[in-house]
Amino acid sequence: MTYRAPINDILLALNHGAGLKAAVEAGHYGDFDPDITAAVLDEAGKIASDVLAPLNRIGDQNGVKLADSKVTTAPGWPEAYRRWIEGGWNAVSGPEAFGGQGLPLAINAACTEIWSAANMAFGLCPLLTLSAIEALDAHGSDELKRIYLAKLISGEWTGTMQLTEPQAGSDVGALRTRAERAGDGSYRIKGSKIFITYGDHDMTDNIVHFVLARLPDAPPGTKGISLFLIPKFLVNEDGSLGARNDIYPSGVEHKLGIHASPTCTMTMGDHGGAIGYLIGEENAGMRCMFTMMNQARLGVGLEGVGIADRAFQQALAYAQERKQGRAVGRTSGGPDAIINHPDVKRMLLQMRALTAASRSICYATAVALDVAARATDEKVRADAAARGALLTPIAKAFSTDIGNEVASLGVQVHGGMGFIEETGAAQHARDARITAIYEGTNGIQAIDLVTRKLAASGGASVFKLLDELNNIVRRVEASNDPAFGTTGPKLRDALHSLDRTSRWLLEKLASAPNDALAGATPYLRLFGSALGGCMLANEALAARGESEADGARHVALARFFAENFAVQALSLEKTITDGAEAVLAADAVLIG
Repeated sequence: MTYRAPINDILLALNHGAGLKAAVEAGHYGDFDPDITAAVLDEAGKIASDVLAPLNRIGDQNGVKLADSKVTTAPGWPEAYRRWIEGGWNAVSGPEAFGGQGLPLAINAACTEIWSAANMAFGLCPLLTLSAIEALDAHGSDELKRIYLAKLISGEWTGTMQLTEPQAGSDVGALRTRAERAGDGSYRIKGSKIFITYGDHDMTDNIVHFVLARLPDAPPGTKGISLFLIPKFLVNEDGSLGARNDIYPSGVEHKLGIHASPTCTMTMGDHGGAIGYLIGEENAGMRCMFTMMNQARLGVGLEGVGIADRAFQQALAYAQERKQGRAVGRTSGGPDAIINHPDVKRMLLQMRALTAASRSICYATAVALDVAARATDEKVRADAAARGALLTPIAKAFSTDIGNEVASLGVQVHGGMGFIEETGAAQHARDARITAIYEGTNGIQAIDLVTRKLAASGGASVFKLLDELNNIVRRVEASNDPAFGTTGPKLRDALHSLDRTSRWLLEKLASAPNDALAGATPYLRLFGSALGGCMLANEALAARGESEADGARHVALARFFAENFAVQALSLEKTITDGAEAVLAADAVLIG
């Protein structure tokens, strides 16, 4: 089965769940014409279905090859990439001054979901290039922008993000890659990096690496890290490519999933040191890198949404075709399609509802980041920046957890055939697994949510968001629509749990921080469930006003989510507030 982008669901989530329509009407998007959104996404869906999706299995089966310090991608990859950049897809949200289309990040977020659903291993490459564009545009010198930015925006060159070393994974401050000042204002970088996505490939003639390294006189830890731009090939004055730089792939990883995405070990310094150029200021590299990482974290969350939607589409099609057993109440005739069995319905609804909730959370993050960059009112921009910062760890962690859960359910719906590679269900589960790990593990996202985002300004951003979500619940209850069932009360209970746990965690951060850290992951799940449930309810209210059939479908989906997932809020609250001691006293189980 191939992939079809769910354009109507995407538009509903963008406009109503994420608030794009309201932000446009408020004037925060300037002269952006929202009427083009559907046309852009329709075209994205076509290239995803016709070009990228057919290569997904080919890439999984063939993987990549390293020979003579060069990586060769799977058959069809370079040709597909050329078609993709010829369509202008790499430039969707790039700044117009350097050849970009200047469309909102929210539109590009929807496209990122579509690329990830069609072919996650392919979509990783432009995802990282987008992050490189953000860092260079925000922190690079005018000269570096002149040389590199237009090529990155067009997709003619791609970008990488190079942080991780064997001894420095999540602890970035422990990195050992060294940089030395050269007399011409450039730097010489020596060291190695691991787990570098698309560190080398054959789809473009140059790759622009963004590498963290430490100067000889740098202070210890993260305060002594600088960010450098290191091109695979140096660039001549006239813009043509010059000599090969001293940065090479020395290995590729053999992975559980995303086989077609080259994950490289990169080595610098075998020939005197890679020539690099400082991004931002010396010893301020982490600030620049976080510009890349925050963009990438949203992108990874969208990977979770995409892989979940692809797994759902395939499971739904299989459940409609696969016949096994008779439905309850039938005493004669042949077997029925398994979609008629209540437990299969339940699994499919779980997949659909969780995917929709995570989609809306990711899009809402993108809208907040858009408004923070585009609005003219300074307070609106500041509030939107705080909202985007709050939502980013939820978008990344909740959505990738959902991607894993939904892909696993997809295997289950297929039964024994899901465990067989030929159906493709297993590939989705294998590909999804990495999303909860890279760009900051989901545990780190939960810690960030509690210690930084909740703690900021005494929880002001959280409580402001809670007020907005309570308004949605009031509208659901005021609708008096019996089709909503107990959606309103269930969501209200979830928001009360989120409010109470937020206040409890703020107290514990001041008095017993380990108690707060012990509850960080269930808190993120509680937050995502309450937030996602309210967003689905808001979408259902909007859909009711546009189409009776769509309204009924989305009301049923919102009800299922509220009565099956939001209802778990109280137990998550108890886990957070009552479970810390059991976690912190677990050495008797874990040690010895």
